[in-house]
Amino acid sequence: MSVDAVAGSAAASSSRSSSSSSRRAFATINPVAKLAAALLIAVVLVLSIDPVSAGVALVLEIPLLLAAGLPWRTFWLRTLPVWLGAFTGAVTVALYGVTSGEVYVEWMLVRISEGSLLLAVATFLRVLAIGLPAVVLFVTVDPTDLADGLAQVVRLPARFVLGALAGMRLLGLLASDWRALERARRARGVADTGRVRRAVSAAFALFVLAIRRGSALATAMEARAFGAPGPRTWARASRFGGREWALIAVGAAIAVVAVTVAVATGAWNFILGPG
Repeated sequence: MSVDAVAGSAAASSSRSSSSSSRRAFATINPVAKLAAALLIAVVLVLSIDPVSAGVALVLEIPLLLAAGLPWRTFWLRTLPVWLGAFTGAVTVALYGVTSGEVYVEWMLVRISEGSLLLAVATFLRVLAIGLPAVVLFVTVDPTDLADGLAQVVRLPARFVLGALAGMRLLGLLASDWRALERARRARGVADTGRVRRAVSAAFALFVLAIRRGSALATAMEARAFGAPGPRTWARASRFGGREWALIAVGAAIAVVAVTVAVATGAWNFILGPG
């Protein structure tokens, strides 16, 4: 093997190791901090529909997205719904949005104007700026860690948090039950015709199975004193330190800079104001 090949292999291995370590470090940040950072950005961007604030926020979010250390394949697969939602929303606004300025195309209900195109761009950037950090920040979040953080850091009621956690844990079982029902019906020869009727029947069977499993789970949790009043003990402590505050500060800084630039350029368009 040549020296160049060895050097290239070592560089690739080092890059993968660095990405993996970055991803592990990001995964250990308290989920409450990730939720707070995403909410800070989202709440501010929801207040205005303009391309400047959304565009500035999207650019400032790039280092944050890269810090998550996600492989590119994982990034595109996880964020694909966000890109599709942003594109379809922008197209809809461009075709049927509020008409203002010069009208470029007018056909039946479709009316594409200067104002609708500007609004479509703002919508596209706005959906990306809100959706991308939310998806990327929560890729590495474990539901149990999130429940621990909400109960111990935010001090939400333990009954509500544990009930929601139990429901989240059962979502994967629903998919497995659906596949099991499909295989069982196919083995009995009743899955060859009538797709709509078969889907409705399977959905009803899945609904009944979910109710039974939920009742059994509720009884088991109550037997283990999950609904008892008074303070609870937790198997794992949810810690909130400097890294968490730093992530929240980054989210707040992105929101403040985006609003400041939009107001300074006169692009800020408060959706509850006169427009």
